[in-house]
Amino acid sequence: MQKEKVKKEIYAYLLVIIGSALFAIGDVMFVNPYRLAPGGVYGLANVFNTVWPWKISSYAICMDIPLLIIGTCFLGPRFGIKTIVSIFAIFGFTDLIESTWGYAPVVHIGEILTTAPVANIENFMEVPHGGAWFVPDFVVNTLLAGIIYGVAIGLIFKSGATSGGSDIISMIIHKYTKISLGTLVLIVDGLITLSTLVAFKEFRFPVYSIIVIAIESWLIDVIVEGRKTDKTVLIVTDEYEKMRQYIVADLKRGGTAIAGTGLYKGAIRTMIYTTLPRADYAKLKSNMHSIDPAAFVTVLSSNEVMGLGFKELPKE
Repeated sequence: MQKEKVKKEIYAYLLVIIGSALFAIGDVMFVNPYRLAPGGVYGLANVFNTVWPWKISSYAICMDIPLLIIGTCFLGPRFGIKTIVSIFAIFGFTDLIESTWGYAPVVHIGEILTTAPVANIENFMEVPHGGAWFVPDFVVNTLLAGIIYGVAIGLIFKSGATSGGSDIISMIIHKYTKISLGTLVLIVDGLITLSTLVAFKEFRFPVYSIIVIAIESWLIDVIVEGRKTDKTVLIVTDEYEKMRQYIVADLKRGGTAIAGTGLYKGAIRTMIYTTLPRADYAKLKSNMHSIDPAAFVTVLSSNEVMGLGFKELPKE
């Protein structure tokens, strides 16, 4: 038991390190050169770095540490060791990439030039503090930035750590107001994203930043919760035995029968509650009409299903 626990902890910290490294790569090589700010402390650090030349990592750590201290004072010691490791790992990897790679973009059309042709200057973007110019490919870069960010933060969340940073501000405000945490996170990250409009006076920067956030959010859900492939089905039917027989014998699945009374006529009916993988649900759906054309069916997407026939129940 102890050995299994140690393995889980090692695996969790490995996820933190890999996620932190990926986050740093996404931020320095994809987000910063294109002047994007997809929320968070590092989004704001990217804006500061472009406007006032100083390392992204330096700006970020100068915000992260005070926020961590303030958060602990207002919210209590709720930030675990993994979160602290994540904050410093991202800082270390970001500083390393800044010092070795610089701020040159990975995605661009053509070569990075030391000088841009004056006649076509509007087609070029300047590398932050690099003295060079490049022709941007916003679409490809935004897709890659969103994917890298999503995988990185997804791995960090899956390890049991949190991103900390600007989310702490949302947590503190949430504690003293009735505003939901999700709304506050959206407001804080939205203001950080809109700071690119104020700093660079172009609408495309906040627009592409929002697209990065959308891709990132979707991937985080996929990594942390898994794809929503299972369906929970509630069936109210007069042909209970036929429906039960099909689910048990043909689909080789189980379920629960719940006795109920209809509100309109007071008729006593049996409701079947079952959860099925998507392939089995498709079979049930195609045969439901032939079993009971008068059945009433509700279908829900299940984020996570644990127990016999699905994912194993956690031991801790």
